[in-house]
Amino acid sequence: MTAMVEFFGHLDPRDQNSRHDFCELLLIALAAVLCGAKNCSDMARFAQEKQAMLRQVLPLANGLASHDTFSALFRKLDPAAFAGAFSAFTHKLTTAAGANRQIALDGKTMRGAFETGQNYAPRMMVSAWGREVRMTLAALPATGGNEAKAALDLLGLLDLEGALVTADALHCSAPMAKELTRRGASYVLALKGNQPSLHAAAEALAASAKTPKAALAETSEHAHGRSEARVARVIAAPGLAKRHGFAGLAAIGEIRRTRVIDGKRQHERWLYALSRRWSSQELLSIVRGHWDIENGLHWGLDVIYREDDCRTCKNHGPENLALLRRLCVNTFRADSKKDTMRGKMMRAGWNDAYLFKLMTHMR
Repeated sequence: MTAMVEFFGHLDPRDQNSRHDFCELLLIALAAVLCGAKNCSDMARFAQEKQAMLRQVLPLANGLASHDTFSALFRKLDPAAFAGAFSAFTHKLTTAAGANRQIALDGKTMRGAFETGQNYAPRMMVSAWGREVRMTLAALPATGGNEAKAALDLLGLLDLEGALVTADALHCSAPMAKELTRRGASYVLALKGNQPSLHAAAEALAASAKTPKAALAETSEHAHGRSEARVARVIAAPGLAKRHGFAGLAAIGEIRRTRVIDGKRQHERWLYALSRRWSSQELLSIVRGHWDIENGLHWGLDVIYREDDCRTCKNHGPENLALLRRLCVNTFRADSKKDTMRGKMMRAGWNDAYLFKLMTHMR
């Protein structure tokens, strides 16, 4: 409970005469989600079935909370404040796990979290993923579906000094480049037509630049009936930063991909805005590392937690439960046991001693 009180104890949005202790509710909710709970009804069921175990660590002076109590709490809790506490706690956790240099930004839609008749506007969370520690460093809801603004706001929750930030083309913008440069971070941002003048200049530069074969980086992979080859190069871009108002821009990266899937050949070409002139091999590694957020975070949320199936949709409930799921993913990542995330979840539900061990990460 120590870490719960230290990092989250000030967030209680309820009246002072509320019966159930806020940090107790939050810890029960966390434990329930660690064991596979999907919603507030599951949290109440978990508390009923695990009452004897919970009383070993919690006073539960007013008994067990109902699902309405959990629902009211997460509907009222300010998700921005919860996100700030989440980030502060995760910073402590990741500092203990080791330094983190590459941070990937990406948004994820919660497809089931919409009000009746508004299935065209599901909620969205933007996450910052630490490549080395493989944890969510911070996350914020994209209010009104504005992912680009949420990503900029998310930077305020991160320690960016000396970090490398990567993002897809949606986040390739002058305000993003300016903020990252101001905060002492470098960047690799996918560049597409949403930045028409800069994209055209990059295309012209790539077309005119002659890159020696020795300066190229190439990789190839073959597995599961699919092969993929990549060729990367980095081109110095003097003057583009000033001409296009894009702070820190030093080079343009180009990666060509050729995929063969079931005998069908596909060609792709991507450009990147770079704040440093990395080597071509480094560019390949950085871009590949960015997509770890898909396998390391989004895949688990979709497949293990079935996030898209969660129909919690009232008030702040969807965003707060999304943050709670990310906190659980971090807890599993921090645990040293050799097992899959699903395996750890099942063990937590079956084995109280293992669940206690996971919960010690909250100290």
